[in-house]
Amino acid sequence: ARSGGTGPYGNGINVFRAGGVVVSNNVIDDCDFSAIRMNSGTNVQILGNACRRLGETAIFAEFGFDGAVIANNIIDGAASGISITNFNSGGRLGVASGNIVRNLNTTSRLPTEDPIYGIGIAAEADVAITGNVIEGAPSVGIALGWGPYLRDVTANANVIRHAGIGIAVSAVEGSGSAVITDNLIADATRGAVLGMRWREIATGELADGTASDTPAHVSVSRNRVS
Repeated sequence: ARSGGTGPYGNGINVFRAGGVVVSNNVIDDCDFSAIRMNSGTNVQILGNACRRLGETAIFAEFGFDGAVIANNIIDGAASGISITNFNSGGRLGVASGNIVRNLNTTSRLPTEDPIYGIGIAAEADVAITGNVIEGAPSVGIALGWGPYLRDVTANANVIRHAGIGIAVSAVEGSGSAVITDNLIADATRGAVLGMRWREIATGELADGTASDTPAHVSVSRNRVS
């Protein structure tokens, strides 16, 4: 990270504009930024890695990526867990499955004027988030979309414990479809499933699927809250 910038340096493994790469079975500790950062790659698999004590988002699929499978990784200690985002730059098409994400915090070593950290898994476009366990995400367990940047995302059969908000979904006009089903959410201090306008809460509790203020583009059902 001493070489400067906010992405090219300070990571354990970088994948940049490469296709068909498999990053698997690594142990990656104590990076200033990410354990694994994939920028503008195609059909990249990130599988079975153990990532600890990261200074920023532990596993990142960003900018114009097209196809990412992030599965069966363990993340213990980071500013945020997994990010499959940057739909505004064309980033799309991914799976986050079978990951354990735990012990996140809300501060980062990445210099930024407007930080949002403490998020377990974030996704924006054409992504399935299924079968993950997230524990200790002080901001949000699973974040679906950011402003209008949301299209065709599912969050299904995840376990979320000790989060600020269990699942946050963009409620901004122009957002695409999101489906939130069969998740178990325990001890979410601000709410289990909430619609958001960027940082601000825009709805009441949506978890049981019957709320009258559920956004029209969001389907919510069969979630268990405790």
